[in-house]
Amino acid sequence: MKIIIPFLATIFCAAISLAQEESASPAESTAPATEEKASATVEETPVVKPAQAAAPAAEKKAEAATSPVAATKKEATAATAEKPAAAAAAPAPSTKGMSVKDLENRWEAAVGKHDFATVQPMIANDFIGVYTDGKVMSKSAVIGMYKKDKDTYKSAKNEKLEARSVGPNVTVVVGTAREKGTGKDGKAFDRTYRFTDTWVMRNGQWQCVASQVMKMKG
Repeated sequence: MKIIIPFLATIFCAAISLAQEESASPAESTAPATEEKASATVEETPVVKPAQAAAPAAEKKAEAATSPVAATKKEATAATAEKPAAAAAAPAPSTKGMSVKDLENRWEAAVGKHDFATVQPMIANDFIGVYTDGKVMSKSAVIGMYKKDKDTYKSAKNEKLEARSVGPNVTVVVGTAREKGTGKDGKAFDRTYRFTDTWVMRNGQWQCVASQVMKMKG
């Protein structure tokens, strides 16, 4: 019995010492970790926040937008956007439903106005004509002649027209045209022409396929 009691006391003291050592060791192990963490925090390179990085770029962008060059470019872009689209070319006037006499009068009036666009649909693409100088002319040659005309007309009209049908879709017109005005040389003129035109009905409208013109006076 005397032996057991001292043995138990020894075990009890050893247990208390072991418990104290275990409670002290976590504190000691925690301290270095805390110190290492603190040092690591101090040595870390500061990270630039997205907002801070974007700020200079935003400032540069604002400066570029307000610069004189950018302002001029913006005004030019706005002016282009506000500019109306170019007007489409006016289509050639239709001759459908018009008689050959109406077309002859319209043709001569267009000569006096230098309005060759009105004459174009009246002349067939396979047109052939003989004019006052004896030249044989195609449609393009006739239109070219009108474009080169520099005379100033006071009046241009037909004085006499006679139309004769020679087939279901073919009509021949013999007429007299009189033109008054001033030439490009400044001299006044008074011209009278006698012409023979052959018209053919194609796709619902009359077209002149052949013509011969002679100058009677002037």
